Amino acid sequence: MIPRYSRPEMVAIWQPATRFQIWFDIEAHAADAMAELGVIPKDAAKAIWARAPKAYDDAAIARIDEIEAVTKHDVIAFLTYVTEQVGDEARFLHQGMTSSDVLDTALSVQLTRATDLLLAGVDRVLAALKIRALETKDMVCMGRSHGIHAEPVTMGLKFARFYAEFQRNKARLEAARREIATCAISGAVGTFANIDPAVEAHVATKMGLAIEPVSTQVIPRDRHAMYFATLGVIASSIENIATEIRHLQRTEVLEAEEFFSKGQKGSSAMPHKRNPVLSENLTGLARIVRGYVTPALENVALWHERDISHSSVERMIAPDACVTLDFALHRLAGLVEKLVVYPEHIQRNLDKLGGLVFSQRVLLALTQQGMSREDAYAAVQRNAMKVWLEGANFLEELKADADVTARLSAGALEGLFDLTYHTKHVDTIFRRVFA
Repeated sequence: MIPRYSRPEMVAIWQPATRFQIWFDIEAHAADAMAELGVIPKDAAKAIWARAPKAYDDAAIARIDEIEAVTKHDVIAFLTYVTEQVGDEARFLHQGMTSSDVLDTALSVQLTRATDLLLAGVDRVLAALKIRALETKDMVCMGRSHGIHAEPVTMGLKFARFYAEFQRNKARLEAARREIATCAISGAVGTFANIDPAVEAHVATKMGLAIEPVSTQVIPRDRHAMYFATLGVIASSIENIATEIRHLQRTEVLEAEEFFSKGQKGSSAMPHKRNPVLSENLTGLARIVRGYVTPALENVALWHERDISHSSVERMIAPDACVTLDFALHRLAGLVEKLVVYPEHIQRNLDKLGGLVFSQRVLLALTQQGMSREDAYAAVQRNAMKVWLEGANFLEELKADADVTARLSAGALEGLFDLTYHTKHVDTIFRRVFA
């Protein structure tokens, strides 16, 4: 986790103090359930809660690390430290449990909490996109395919498209939250031989999780693979918006631009530069998050009932992926909120090709007047090429073409060059997206 690309709220979920507190809560709730079942004394369960550390400060973390340096086992080191604080009653902790019961359930809690922050970030992105979509719903701009002028769209449709994409991402993330929010307290190899399933049910309820139906000795890693794959998809959607903004900010286009604050510098060498640094940064962060998907997929295949080949991977990718995506979502939201749009540049680009954007409408009009599609295409294209190569005016060239005017009058041709023709269904699309 790099502070430059981190938000404190998300970082806190992955700090050792939080992790140890979750571990303790799992162990203590399990002890409560075992006390109710008569497996351990009820007074012992109460003493565990009463005497346990109220927080895991730097001194506590240092002591746990000191113990682990000897035991080479993090959960045993933690339990040893808790025993030092609680006393004799701590011997009733971890009855019939295995380390994975604690580690996997704790990871589920952390990922669930992280997802709640990610969902808040998605909501902020959605709100920003909706505002900008409604603001620019009827702002006609150039639509492009392959980077080349195609036909008119509106700037609002661009934002609406991204809004719909992030609606799908929200649904995916909510599904991923349900997928990952499971609890396993099933003991060695997951058979409940030394612990009652009622303990698992109690801990799951207390920790806000569902019961894992079959956990072997670990929670199945297909759940985690789906989770991190979802984060990868969301990262790609962030890059999708960032790439569009980067293109719109190119000097030759300049239809939109990242907000450039007072005192901001674009280049150490060229004082005139105003670079799309936030969009480029988001593109890079998206690559990082996607890079964690493949290791998560490779974690699905474990030996028999468990191994720990997944463990080192998740200790790295879980905090890094969540922290990075959380930061990226809020950076994207701020970028959209402050994005500067230039209507005059949009109009300049609409006019740049002398009316070529209406070529399809002319083509269709000719076919409707009896010309074959092949002949109509040839007639429109030969006049369009004069615009590309000679800078001619498309409408005037069409009016001078005998094959065209034999089918369409000058007035009819002029009527085909109408921008509103291309925006007549914008309201329909907006109702679909924002209903």
